[in-house]
Amino acid sequence: MKRWLYLIIAVVVLGGGLIIWKMVGSKEKGQTPFRMGIADRGTVKTVVTATGTLSAVTTVDVGSQVSGTIKDLYVDFNSQVRKGQVVARLDPTFLQAAVNEAEANLQRANASLVQAERDLARVRDLFEKNLAAQSDYDNALTGVDLAKASVKQVQAQVDRAKVNLAYSVITSPIDGVVISRNVDVGQTVAASLQAPTLFTIAQDLRQMQVETGIDEADIGGLKEGMEATFTVDAFPEESFSGSIKQIRYSSKTDLGVVTYPVILTVTNPDLKLRPGMTANVSIVTAERENVLRIPATALRFKPSSDALASNEKNDNAAKSGSGTAQAQGSGAGKGQFQRQSKSGDAQAGGTAPKQTTSTVYVKGPDGKAIPKRVVAGLNDGSHAEIISGELTERDSVIVGLAGKTSTTSKSMPGMGGPPPR
Repeated sequence: MKRWLYLIIAVVVLGGGLIIWKMVGSKEKGQTPFRMGIADRGTVKTVVTATGTLSAVTTVDVGSQVSGTIKDLYVDFNSQVRKGQVVARLDPTFLQAAVNEAEANLQRANASLVQAERDLARVRDLFEKNLAAQSDYDNALTGVDLAKASVKQVQAQVDRAKVNLAYSVITSPIDGVVISRNVDVGQTVAASLQAPTLFTIAQDLRQMQVETGIDEADIGGLKEGMEATFTVDAFPEESFSGSIKQIRYSSKTDLGVVTYPVILTVTNPDLKLRPGMTANVSIVTAERENVLRIPATALRFKPSSDALASNEKNDNAAKSGSGTAQAQGSGAGKGQFQRQSKSGDAQAGGTAPKQTTSTVYVKGPDGKAIPKRVVAGLNDGSHAEIISGELTERDSVIVGLAGKTSTTSKSMPGMGGPPPR
């Protein structure tokens, strides 16, 4: 008996579920399922992102003007140095020998000059007594001139040898810290073609800079003095601040992408930042706080004619003509969306963003899409500012079809978001 009772209950439940499913299906027949977004208040900002490298403001490569063997090293990595401080010495044996040789040659040249002057004096006495020919007197004068020139030449060799000997003592050209040492005691350095780098000295690591490359699509929005923030992998939870010091005119092309060097000044009082670190830079080029905003995909959503409310189809057809004329005269319609793709440049340039008249859609009582006209402002690719129009806070707007992910929801060049890198 109980078995029949359970069977009857199961049949009733299945039948009721089938009836409800049919009722819901018939009620929603012809409706298009939408993905919805909410109009709320918040912040809309456009941000330019890039990666760069930290470095000291002034970095000097200390080299050697002469060849030789490293005899002594007085500093190492991270050593603090002062301007003029001795940091290394080369073995001066051969350099000192060159000085001694040059000085000996100078003594010989001076002796030759003395002898030439004596010869001139004797020939002059004989020439005045008509006992020497004119040619002998001229030769004696020339001999003195040649001896004097030889003395000057050898004196220059002595000076050069002494300078080379002085170059065997390597000194720091600036106050700073040694960030690189490339030699060891006993190593031979050759300066025949170019000065080898022995040390790299950073002037002051409390003042650093970040050199980053900004895409040509974003460079127009930057100005010197703009604030910037960045993070480094060594301190991922900490944000550092800086400002744009220089925007260089020289460009760099890599795989068809043109970038421009931008230099940020950074203070480093705690010496946490180190030369060579990779900085992930963010620069806010425009920002609006506490404004009415909607998902940016709502501005790009265009429903099919079947999804439009029946009383809106004819209205939209009529409005499309006036909308086209309005777009030509005041920047609405399709032509306006084309200008909107360039509005990011105007926003980034520090000026007020262009206001664009757009159409968004809300879901009507019958499940169909109803258009609403709005004036959009700043667009960061994720949210768009609504300046005025037929939307209010907490209104639901259509952002796409249910079950489909919009490929245009990502930040696209010209929509206020950073360009793909």
